[in-house]
Amino acid sequence: MFLTSVAYASAEHGASAPLFYIGPLEVTSEITTMWGVMIFITVVCILGTRNMKRIPSGIQNVLEYGIEMYENFFSDILGEKRARQFMPILASFFILILCSNYSGLLPLAGTAPGLKPPTSNVSTTGGLAIVVFFLVIFYGLKTKGLGYFKHFIEPVPILLPINILEQFTRPLSLALRLYGSIYGEEMVVASLAALVPLVLPLTMQILGILFGAIQAFVFTLLTAIYLEEATAVHH
Repeated sequence: MFLTSVAYASAEHGASAPLFYIGPLEVTSEITTMWGVMIFITVVCILGTRNMKRIPSGIQNVLEYGIEMYENFFSDILGEKRARQFMPILASFFILILCSNYSGLLPLAGTAPGLKPPTSNVSTTGGLAIVVFFLVIFYGLKTKGLGYFKHFIEPVPILLPINILEQFTRPLSLALRLYGSIYGEEMVVASLAALVPLVLPLTMQILGILFGAIQAFVFTLLTAIYLEEATAVHH
């Protein structure tokens, strides 16, 4: 049901026309922008981790400070041990979504072929949400074994259908929240640009910096909460 909803929404809203094809696969502006985002993140990571020093400086210093701050924050939610365990996953989500959101702030984004925020397409946000869905199940089973499924009948077995429904609505909520925010912002900026070419779109671009970071943070925070619930062991 979730996959069908995402596919239908993608076909109706936010999907770009194909730029070219690789065999049967369509390559859209969102895909080419995502490739650019991944290349950018890879280059920054390489530059930040080559010639690493005991006393960091430059990009290494910025990266280590960001990682430490991020880890300290999620330690309050997950505990220190699980925060370290899930840090690579959570940081990857945050950085990828943040850079994808910010790609919409580039000049001609959304109008030039090959340049459109990946998160303005529900297929992208749906894919990220599906990854979270299966990650939660995987780590829940890894931590608790089959006992993971016990929470579906808690606090009383009669709530089983509701708990199952909640499990499937989580990725749908994650996908649509992120997609709606970025796609909506893109449409507002485009409309204002046609009415007032400079002042209002510039203001929205500034607000977009804030909204892009908030949406990346919210997605990552909810992922951390879901992982905490799935892996918490009560004695």
